[in-house]
Amino acid sequence: MLDKFKEIQHFVFDVDGVLTNGSLLLDPTSGQLLRSMNTRDGYALQLAVKKGFEIIIITGGKSSMVEDRLKGLGIKEVHLGVHEKKTLLESLSNRIDLNKTLYMGDDIPDLEAMQLCGIPSAPADACSEILSVAQYVSPKNGGQGCVRDVIEKVMKLQGKW
Repeated sequence: MLDKFKEIQHFVFDVDGVLTNGSLLLDPTSGQLLRSMNTRDGYALQLAVKKGFEIIIITGGKSSMVEDRLKGLGIKEVHLGVHEKKTLLESLSNRIDLNKTLYMGDDIPDLEAMQLCGIPSAPADACSEILSVAQYVSPKNGGQGCVRDVIEKVMKLQGKW
């Protein structure tokens, strides 16, 4: 596994259940669905971008606040409202090497896309179907540092942390 981590060039992350804990707060005033993100995950994401890793976000959600937060960290590729994650990932395969891609997802919509990548991974609290295909399972739950965990491991093995 560690050898595969040394080859990673791209990270793909889901949002709800990976970058967040999967909970949604309903704001009765605005009608917005509010999410909470971990600042340590944010630090790792922006550092990975600065060190030359490509970060790709693929989510079924459509929150402009999520998009603004991620773009503020330097992530250029944020795909919102995606229901066929595998199809989107296949369309990106002409410019990214999926064998050198780590995909972290937590639930059924991520399953087929994860299986296209070199290292399918999951937070500790992912659903059983995802855990059964994950080659790496973070000891951290979604929204609680799992993104930081996996980025830090890859970057340390590559001497970029």
